[in-house]
Amino acid sequence: MLFCFGFSWPFSIVKSWRSKSAKGKSIMFMLLVELGYVFGIIHKVFFNYNWVIWAYVALFLLVGIDIALYFRNVRHDRIRERALAK
Repeated sequence: MLFCFGFSWPFSIVKSWRSKSAKGKSIMFMLLVELGYVFGIIHKVFFNYNWVIWAYVALFLLVGIDIALYFRNVRHDRIRERALAK
């Protein structure tokens, strides 16, 4: 599950980068996934430290990149909307 779910984030990042639009993205979903990875990392650190922690860290970073792109794309969307309104 972790591998398959994590495999999708690079595709989401590329799509976000190319589209320069936040339309169709859910910031709440991404923040909840990010929180889930935080809890997964905490669990691995305190209760069951093994190599999987690095998968959680990598996926946390990928989701973080997608979140940063979301905010960049929101700015692009606003600029486009203002240009169309003129």
